[in-house]
Amino acid sequence: MSHATLSPKRDSLRGATLPKWFAWAVAAASLVLGYGISAAAGLDSDIQWALIAAVLFVVGSYALSSKIEGSRQAKDRTATSLVWVAFLLAVIPLASLLWETAERGVKVLDGYFLTHSMGVVADAEPGGGIYHAILGTLEQVGLATLVSVPIGVLTAIYLVEYGRGKLAKAVTFFVDVMTGIPSIVAGLFILSLWVLILKMGPSGFAGSLALSILMIPVVVRSTEEMLKLVPNELREASLALGVPKWRTILKVVLPTSVGGIITGVMLAIARITGETAPVLLLVWGTDFINANPFQDPQESLPMYIYLQWANSGGSGAAFDRAWAAALTLIAFIMILNLVARGIARWKAPR
Repeated sequence: MSHATLSPKRDSLRGATLPKWFAWAVAAASLVLGYGISAAAGLDSDIQWALIAAVLFVVGSYALSSKIEGSRQAKDRTATSLVWVAFLLAVIPLASLLWETAERGVKVLDGYFLTHSMGVVADAEPGGGIYHAILGTLEQVGLATLVSVPIGVLTAIYLVEYGRGKLAKAVTFFVDVMTGIPSIVAGLFILSLWVLILKMGPSGFAGSLALSILMIPVVVRSTEEMLKLVPNELREASLALGVPKWRTILKVVLPTSVGGIITGVMLAIARITGETAPVLLLVWGTDFINANPFQDPQESLPMYIYLQWANSGGSGAAFDRAWAAALTLIAFIMILNLVARGIARWKAPR
């Protein structure tokens, strides 16, 4: 037999494979080349330099992988590279925002700042705090939650368990419409009804009513999706045992989906906590502590941030207080999201 006959055939499906550090090497080279190109072209913006490096990373990964591994693996690496670039484009601005807020906010953020109100402190003077704004935010968001959660959960139960015909379609349509309502529209609606027609005046509760309009569709949608995830076999088994439908919903469906429902409620709370337009129209603001949300103007964190920034002129004590309040608001929303994730894991079916 000839030597060619004895030599084993090469498997065409298994080509050369690049090492695991290939992507990191291409990324490092792209950063260096991107910086060099931007410097040579006289580009001062870091955004332009980052975009050039991202394009070089995608193109370089495809070119080298296509040369060594083949077109199929090169396409796979290109898709992976695009995912990473999109991820970084989303994370970098967020990280920059958090870093800027933390860097500016820690200047006056301390125990005194969290436990005192503005009182008689002028906007240009140092001192003062956000206790009255934190109290107002907690009361307004709490009242909005008390109004929204029962309505939203019961509406979702109706749509999933009972909803049939034209009424269910109409409810679904209006929930979809409410999901896209701008916050200023919700504020104007409560302003015309509560303040102008009923002559009730500005208060924290008026702001809570507007916030509940924004919160209800979020609760309905999240609860509806969680209820749909409950297997029908559980419902059928309960009904086959002679258990009434309302009791099946109460004892089987809701306990199974309670983790996702609570997570959706937490996310809805985080969504309305930073709303400014309804608060500006309905709650107004005050430098003093008002623990009664049903009477007189009340402060909130978004309103506090806006007023301090508007009166700061871009510098000074009010400017620092605005950044510290913004950092406090971000921390509050982050805590809510972490609590929601913790509850979701705790209540997840096992």
